[in-house]
Amino acid sequence: MLNKLKTLAGAGLLCMAPVIASADPVNVSDFQLAPRIAEKVASGKPLNIMVSYHDVSNEFAPFVKQGVEKADKELNVDARFIGPVGADADGQISEIETLLGDMDGLAISAVSTDALSPLINRVIEAGIPVISYNTDNPDSKRLVFAGQDLVQSGRDAGEQMAKVLDGKGRVMITTIDAAAQWSLDREKGVREALDKVEGIEVVRTLNTGTDPQEIYAAIENAMLSDPGITGILSLECCSTPAAGEWVKRNGQAGKVKVVGFDLLDQTVDLVADDVIQVTIDQAPARQGFEAVNLLVEFLNGKTIDDLDTGVGIYTPENIKEAM
Repeated sequence: MLNKLKTLAGAGLLCMAPVIASADPVNVSDFQLAPRIAEKVASGKPLNIMVSYHDVSNEFAPFVKQGVEKADKELNVDARFIGPVGADADGQISEIETLLGDMDGLAISAVSTDALSPLINRVIEAGIPVISYNTDNPDSKRLVFAGQDLVQSGRDAGEQMAKVLDGKGRVMITTIDAAAQWSLDREKGVREALDKVEGIEVVRTLNTGTDPQEIYAAIENAMLSDPGITGILSLECCSTPAAGEWVKRNGQAGKVKVVGFDLLDQTVDLVADDVIQVTIDQAPARQGFEAVNLLVEFLNGKTIDDLDTGVGIYTPENIKEAM
């Protein structure tokens, strides 16, 4: 899967969205480190950084893990990629609680902002620095956020959909987890963009679930029940190729337009074939690397701030740069 991809920086296709401004940059001098961590930093021993992802079984996770592994090798730390199998908030909480005594810093992409906020606050109060990445948790006491501005990327996706539909059509939004904060944020941006286009109607948001066969079946059933849909806008990695595959199997290429996210191999191939018109990359490997790097910099006395990993827009015209 990974062998087709090139980093956005290497491809020269990273288009930065507006920077997410942090209320206050933070420095370790203003943070009460746990004594054991302060002693470890002073001694120069390798730090244990845990990077918790909200579902290690989904197809996006290996790309994030690649960045964590790069940080582990290059930053002289012990960086571990952890998380539940399936979007299981209780499982994510339990795993982090079990590892509290071993971690010197935690980066977290939360299954649920509401469920994980109290845990994040307890970890902070225990003197362990916490940042969020990939999905933010701004109502918690987390220090900073590293990742894509999800609302802005939703706006970008909505604008791309309006463009490929020439400003008129009926759009279905798809997502593998409609209740997740990342999905709500992205959908907000999509609707903001499409609401500005008089000729476009958003007909529904389809919650597909996470199983690949169920994702395809949900899209197929929705399209059968409403054949007037002319655009499918996926909010994430995994319903994007399913939407493209439905279009391809049913001979609807060019008739039903697809805009989605991420650079899974199948998505890249479907964009190259002009079955999917646009896919938006969020630099997952960079997110994984920066999740570790920000914590290391913080613990070593550098001031850190939110970091926007940007928006990479790929179409049939430039998708070969990612292959």
